[in-house]
Amino acid sequence: MISASEAAKYAVGHVTRLTGRDAECVVGVERADDGWHIAVEIVETHRIPDSADILAVYETALDGDGELSSYRRRRRYLRGQVDRCGRD
Repeated sequence: MISASEAAKYAVGHVTRLTGRDAECVVGVERADDGWHIAVEIVETHRIPDSADILAVYETALDGDGELSSYRRRRRYLRGQVDRCGRD
C-alpha cells in the first residue's frame, strides 16, 4: 500500500487531469480498507480579486496502488467563505 503523502499526490494528479483545473491543496486524507479517500480543493473559477475565486472540494477514492476508483465534486464555495460550526 502506498503512503498517505503518495496517495495525496496521486489524487491531486487524477483530479487536475480530469477537471483541467488547478489544485489548491489536499484538505483531507483517510485510510480505507482497500486504499485511500482523499479530498482535494480545486480552483473552479479565477476571479479578481482572488478572494472572489470559486473553489470546490473533490472527494476521491484510490486503491492501494494509487489508481483512481471514484471521484466527485462534494461542494463549491467562494474563497472568502468560512464554514460555520461544521455546516457546509
